[in-house]
Amino acid sequence: MRKAIGIDRRRRPERVLEVLREIDADVVALQEADKRFGTRASAVPHALIDSHGLYKPVEFGVSHSRLAQAIPFGETLESKLGLGTKNLGWHGNAILVKREVEVIGFEALDLPTLEPRGAVLAELNVRGQELRVVGMHLDLSGLWRKRQVMRILDHIARRHRPMPTVIMGDTNEWREGSRVLKEFARGYTMADTGLSFHARRPVVALDRIIVERSLTIVACGVHHSVAASKASDHLPVWAKLSA
Repeated sequence: MRKAIGIDRRRRPERVLEVLREIDADVVALQEADKRFGTRASAVPHALIDSHGLYKPVEFGVSHSRLAQAIPFGETLESKLGLGTKNLGWHGNAILVKREVEVIGFEALDLPTLEPRGAVLAELNVRGQELRVVGMHLDLSGLWRKRQVMRILDHIARRHRPMPTVIMGDTNEWREGSRVLKEFARGYTMADTGLSFHARRPVVALDRIIVERSLTIVACGVHHSVAASKASDHLPVWAKLSA
């Protein structure tokens, strides 16, 4: 969402929420959801999300410091140290869910990289169906992208019980048959959503929804509305899944 700065170079977070209302998804993964400097506060204020009424953020409660490594699964930095947080996610990654969706667990993940990168993980109950969601924004370097994907997959396999899993976000991968995307072949299917970048004239599928094979992709695509084409330089991708 490019910190809520649209292609007109104006920061208008309400446009992001307008696009989300159009899509009406149960679960949303955002990238570049926090401002880059200072406190890295949310680019979409929490009060605006609350007033919008459709979504609630998964409160990972981490600050952008090495303290996050010490937070156990399901425990926030706020509960551990008594601190508040203005971040929406972790290194710009955030997950929003419909208000009726139950958040079972959550975790912020550090990824290997030369620049600050991370991923966020939430375990949810969506109308009686358990679902694990990972939001990610991979590196610009192919070498680091591959290492990041391996870290995410290995972390899920080692640290978490079996649960239908969806991994989604900006892969920064321009090549369809890249070694990075092939890493997901171990038990996952790539949704054929389509071209999402650049919003003015989409020429490449940077943004991906990657679905564990225990789930079925019923339909998928790129949301290309008037609002979406202005809200960011990336168009949102979507998928409808069934168990």
